[in-house]
Amino acid sequence: MNRTDRLYALREELRRAGPAGRTAERLAATFEVSVRTVKRDISALQQAGFPAWARPGPGGGYVVDADASLGPVNFTESEVAGLAAAVAAHRGQPFEDHLRGVLNKALVQMDASSRARASSLTDRIWIDGSPVTGGGRVRRSLERALNEMRIVTLDYVDRNGVATTRQVDPILLAYARGHWHFVAHCRRADGIRWFRLDRIVGARLTTERASFIPVDAVGPAPASAASLTDR
Repeated sequence: MNRTDRLYALREELRRAGPAGRTAERLAATFEVSVRTVKRDISALQQAGFPAWARPGPGGGYVVDADASLGPVNFTESEVAGLAAAVAAHRGQPFEDHLRGVLNKALVQMDASSRARASSLTDRIWIDGSPVTGGGRVRRSLERALNEMRIVTLDYVDRNGVATTRQVDPILLAYARGHWHFVAHCRRADGIRWFRLDRIVGARLTTERASFIPVDAVGPAPASAASLTDR
């Protein structure tokens, strides 16, 4: 990563950290540079007007001023290429439409030459983006159920081909063991169940508010899975 890209990434990392901030040591480990380089980079950002300050004392670090008005987020060519790769690999999967929206916003923010360089870079990325099975309408209903915390009625076909209709309270979406799952509390079974997305043939939102069920109730994630905030 060159210095320009690192400055952009450093700024966004501090934005994302919020009031918790980031220590120079953690930032150095994240960007694989020395602590001295991190301090020099943050000084350059401060001189350019970025509202970051050093919080003294134990547990201190660099924090973005919460009262400051931050400008729009800018993307480097490599970041846009990463988004494009994620969109391609994410075809037919949860929140695909929203991810495409982010990519389009990023492209709009770029000047013509940067957009051309990003396009040239994405031409050099090949992905076998085979979409997951299952209808887009079902996927969007599940996304809304999770986002709005509403009970959803599922038409589900299990591994034995038995079709059932269930009302469920959404808990999370999980990609594990090679498949996407909608994890929810099934009112019919009175228990938490993992519903494979490619076996959900219908999903209808109700107007009833879902019960709040903490993610911890599901138990530990499979060894191959983790929440996005843990990555």
